[in-house]
Amino acid sequence: MTTPEKGITYADAGVDIDAGNALVERIKPAAKRTRRSGVMAGLGGFGALFDLKDAGYSDPILVAATDGVGTKLRIAIDTGNVDGVGIDLVAMCVNDLVCQGAEPLFFLDYFATGHLETEQAARIIESIALGCERSNAALIGGETAEMPGMYPAGDFDLAGFAVGAMERGADLPRDVAVGDVLIGLASDGVHSNGYSLVRKLVEISGLTWDAACPWSEQTLGAALLTPTRLYVTSALAAVRAGGVHALAHITGGGLTENLPRVLPETMGACIDLDQWTLPPVFDWLAKTGNMTEAEMLKTFNCGVGMILAVAPARADALQALLHAAGEDAKVIGTVTDTPGMVYRGALL
Repeated sequence: MTTPEKGITYADAGVDIDAGNALVERIKPAAKRTRRSGVMAGLGGFGALFDLKDAGYSDPILVAATDGVGTKLRIAIDTGNVDGVGIDLVAMCVNDLVCQGAEPLFFLDYFATGHLETEQAARIIESIALGCERSNAALIGGETAEMPGMYPAGDFDLAGFAVGAMERGADLPRDVAVGDVLIGLASDGVHSNGYSLVRKLVEISGLTWDAACPWSEQTLGAALLTPTRLYVTSALAAVRAGGVHALAHITGGGLTENLPRVLPETMGACIDLDQWTLPPVFDWLAKTGNMTEAEMLKTFNCGVGMILAVAPARADALQALLHAAGEDAKVIGTVTDTPGMVYRGALL
């Protein structure tokens, strides 16, 4: 074995500790902006501390959720447009938390790459912090892993972990009843599910990421990178106002798979597809792939990113509250006494 003339360093093996330290310093201001009641320490420790009593809870139940951004990252990597994927990451976790009736409290991220590019990583983590700010969740810690040989040049992966809380007895779903009104909240596009199919359909179309988008004035890549909508503040406002029996985050599996997850086994739902117009991005995807309506509804959110099941007597007031909170909220159906999903009208 040949001994190097000078001592070998970790950097020689492809891991730059100084770059990692520089990144931590760079993102500290962004993390600081997410500070909220309950946070006990900033970045840099071996663990993050959070005081539930200081956050206002007397008998709390903790709720945890973890997720990633999926193959939507491939578009971000290929285009260099990474400024929204952090919002996607946060949204995929905290939108799930509120479906349990929980308020998101703090968030941790995991960023892994073969070679740490400080500027790229900072943009990603700053967008994570922005998602946390908009959800009133503290970015309380995380991990940046530089792993030479594990990822091709320029590639990275993202995962996130969110913790929320609610007072004992406030968990959702609860008291769902036949006749409950279903209020759908509009999505901001494809969100963060179904992108393996999206990328296949773009391939079929023959378009590139920098081509003019067929349905907007952006490039195709930029349009498909529209961040996932954050429903936290509006959904929690509705829950606190009373009358919300269940919330369903419409992610992988679309309306067909996700709404039944929050309904009793003896109940189902009737959805009136004529109550909203299929957004142009989904219309383009459907036509490009000659997809059936059933396939669209079990693959994509099709324009509805969150559904609330609410007491009929509270439906009008809650719809008005959601509109005031900035949501495009429409009554799209009812809970029925027959298990399964029934669709009326047509999207395509």
